[in-house]
Amino acid sequence: MTVQDPQIHREPVAPLPPIRVIDLSRVLAGPYCAQLLADMGADVIKVEAPIGDENRQWGARHENGTTCNFYSVNRGKRGITLNLKSPEAKTILHGLVRKADVLIHSFLPETGAKLGVDYESLKAVKPDLIFCSVSGFGESGPLRNKPGYDLMMQAFAGVMSTTGFANGPPIRSGVSFIDMSTGMMLYGGILTALINRMRTSKGAWVHVSLLETAISLLGYHAVSWLQAGVLPTKEGSGIWHLCPYQAFPCKDGYLLAGATNDVAWRRFAVAIGRTDLDRDERFKTNDNRLKHRDILVGLLEEHFRTQDVAHWLDRFDAHGVAASPLHSLDQVLAHPQVAANNMIVNARTKDGRNVPGLGMPFKISTYSATSERAAPDVGADTNEVLSEVLGLSESEVQKLRDCGAI
Repeated sequence: MTVQDPQIHREPVAPLPPIRVIDLSRVLAGPYCAQLLADMGADVIKVEAPIGDENRQWGARHENGTTCNFYSVNRGKRGITLNLKSPEAKTILHGLVRKADVLIHSFLPETGAKLGVDYESLKAVKPDLIFCSVSGFGESGPLRNKPGYDLMMQAFAGVMSTTGFANGPPIRSGVSFIDMSTGMMLYGGILTALINRMRTSKGAWVHVSLLETAISLLGYHAVSWLQAGVLPTKEGSGIWHLCPYQAFPCKDGYLLAGATNDVAWRRFAVAIGRTDLDRDERFKTNDNRLKHRDILVGLLEEHFRTQDVAHWLDRFDAHGVAASPLHSLDQVLAHPQVAANNMIVNARTKDGRNVPGLGMPFKISTYSATSERAAPDVGADTNEVLSEVLGLSESEVQKLRDCGAI
């Protein structure tokens, strides 16, 4: 792996130094992967076009004007700008690649090739580079150069066919889970390739796509079709193969609860004081409950409306039945369980402003921190990076500005 430059100072217990990452990706998937790497100690250099990542224009804004969307996936990075259509900028990129271990980009395959950001071109610059591409529809096939975002992929990959109510219109999941999951997939792919490089001294091309992630996340829904010819149906808050397993209206809100097997169903019935339902032959087994779903759900809804959410939660907790209130985001982010798992963290901008964000989705016993560096302003670290990594003087950097390369 690349020898760590003496100018780069790291927390000594962070797992990933001296890994250096060039992040050319935009929006969510690639940047989120690079943020995970930065949180684990990698030196991540975010390279943007002079106009900046389009994600800088989306969503609510922090008090300093930067969008929260951008802040959500770019913590811990140093930011520079490069106009990759400029020959001088390509020279700079090649210099950075020679000093890096990993490069991530999210250009369409055809666009990446035109810009010289493709595996063969950059492998020639650094043979042991871990080259990573993020696309909508994958690196091969008739749609390889078709743009793809989370919304379109929820539709294309069949996710929307499982979401919402029967005979209802298409409903988008409120969370961009395909984008974010693709970032996690890429993180795993990069670490796998780096471990393999330690063994073989060879680089690799790691490619992920929203399509491949979405298809893999279909999980048992897809396998049920492949193996048994059964398609999932839309069940609102419920699921087609379990009953009860859904939201129930109470006096003051909704409670989500379920029984994943017949033993759990008996506990469920005891918890709500309706053991008569468990004795009813129509409801004794999950298969029977599914056959008589409408009847059972109607009886349960009527019963749950007699008390508030807190009452039923206490009953379920006392009997070991899985249940949850329906939280809004402000409620869950203020919950002590979220705080106990370090899922709200803070970073700081260069001018000292505090920027709260979300913690790591996994923890390592020897290292539980995240980067304290907030997402950079456009090109905020260009001078520092070009000087430190490539050894350019102030006058050389200015020439690059003058010719429009940065």
